[in-house]
This record gives sequence, C-alpha cells and structure tokens, in this order.
Amino acid sequence: MWSLGVPEDVAEFHDVYSLDADALEMVPQPVLAVVFCFPDPTQDASNPSQHLLITGEKETLFFIKQIESLGNACGTIALLHAVGNAYSEISLSENSFLDMFIKSTSGMTSYERAVFLEKDDDMARAHLSAASAGDTKLSDDVEEHYICFVECDGTLYELDGMKPGPINHGPSSSKSLLQDAVNIIKATMHNIPNSVNFNVIVLSRKAE
Repeated sequence: MWSLGVPEDVAEFHDVYSLDADALEMVPQPVLAVVFCFPDPTQDASNPSQHLLITGEKETLFFIKQIESLGNACGTIALLHAVGNAYSEISLSENSFLDMFIKSTSGMTSYERAVFLEKDDDMARAHLSAASAGDTKLSDDVEEHYICFVECDGTLYELDGMKPGPINHGPSSSKSLLQDAVNIIKATMHNIPNSVNFNVIVLSRKAE
C-alpha cells in the first residue's frame, strides 16, 4: 500500500484476528474502512441471494464496477474502495498511483472507473502489489472474494464491485464502523458454514 501512495506515517492496514468484542477493542482507531475476504459466493451453494436494498450511485461514494475484462481483481478493487472513500481523511503522496487514479476518476461513473483502471499503464503493477502491508495481503485468488465496508454520511455501505451498486446497511458512524461491519460479516459467515477461509482487514489512520 505504501508503494502505491499511502505514506507510512498516515495510515496502514491491520489484520483483525478475532471478531470478539475484546479483540475489536484492540484494533487501532480510527478505522476508515473494513475489508472482508470470504469464499467466492459462486463457490458455495448455501450462500443466500442478496436481499438488501441496492442504492443508486451515491455521488459521495467512490465505487468501481468489477467488469469482466478486469478478471479476478476484487482484491485490488477492495483496496481502491477503501482508500478512495478515505481520501479526505488521508494525505496520499502527490502523483502516486492512488493519488492520480482517484483524482483522474473523481467525476466518473463506476463503470467508467473500471474501464479507466483496465487501460491504466500502472494497473498491472498496482494489481500485483495490491496493498501489501506487513503480513497483510490483498490477493486476487479466484476462489476468494473481497468486499469493503465504509461509513458515509451516517450510513454503513457495502462496496462489492460484483454488485450493481453500493448496498445500504443502515445507520452507522465513524466510531461504530468496525462493529457495524462485523455484524454484517458474522451473518455472512453464518451462511457459509462449511468454510474457515475468512479474513478481516481494516484501514486505520495513524494517531498524530
């Protein structure tokens, strides 16, 4: 992530080793985004169909469609969703990949951002290095799927490039983002009982 434009002294990703309340208390705050990795829904017949409200594209949300030509880029897209929606909270390195990508696509639709990402000369390098920070890696394993949770204007949104748009999960706040996301994550895990392949990562801003 640092090589893509997030300064080391500004923010970093952290693994969440347990979803128990005590463990969540130890996660560095403030949390800016929550990334959830789980078995690809198409790989598990028990995964329920989506029943939550799909919102229209919200102008204040940074959302990217995962078009077919991008391949299995959900890890990269989850990173872009996390950083893109925390852009006002962190100072990216000037002219870095993330800085240029977010600035260049700020007025685009989710589909236009996907096409821009596909054609970007730096995309391959960004795809390969997709936000490695210490032991935390966002890979694009074909059997795993990544989604991102963010809080925007008092609402929790799920950002999944495979879906038509952001999913509204109801009221939230910057302070409750992690716990609110974990509640949704636990429900998803419950509906995929035959797997232990889950991982939760947070993007946290470093204390000044």
